[in-house]
Amino acid sequence: MRDRPATVDDVHTIASSMPHVTRLVGPKAGNSIYQVGNKSFVFFRTPRPDAFDPDTGERYADVIVIWVDSEDDKRALTQDPNSPFFTTDHFTGHPSVLVRASRLGEIGVIELRELIQDAWLSRASTRRADRWLAEHRT
Repeated sequence: MRDRPATVDDVHTIASSMPHVTRLVGPKAGNSIYQVGNKSFVFFRTPRPDAFDPDTGERYADVIVIWVDSEDDKRALTQDPNSPFFTTDHFTGHPSVLVRASRLGEIGVIELRELIQDAWLSRASTRRADRWLAEHRT
């Protein structure tokens, strides 16, 4: 399989392709929220004061939150300052990473798919996760 830079459309396609997913629309900004079993695993965040451009102070309007399985996974994705993944103090202790939509192209679709699948697995019921894993083992 040939990889290519990831896009926002890929986030929507991959998240919605996972089983038992519901897509909600945020009441204020119309942002997409993907859930499995009433638990969010990917959502498009509205601008908040904790994620902003250090040069202009302008709040990022394109932040996507993706759940991770553990603090170690979060650290692995965010420890390199050149990585498109980051976190903020607001998310200290929260099992998720942030990525700006404008930086998604720095990762490939294959990596994005793995991240979103892992996010789904971290939030799905054990029964659903076990079933999905059994069907997708290679």
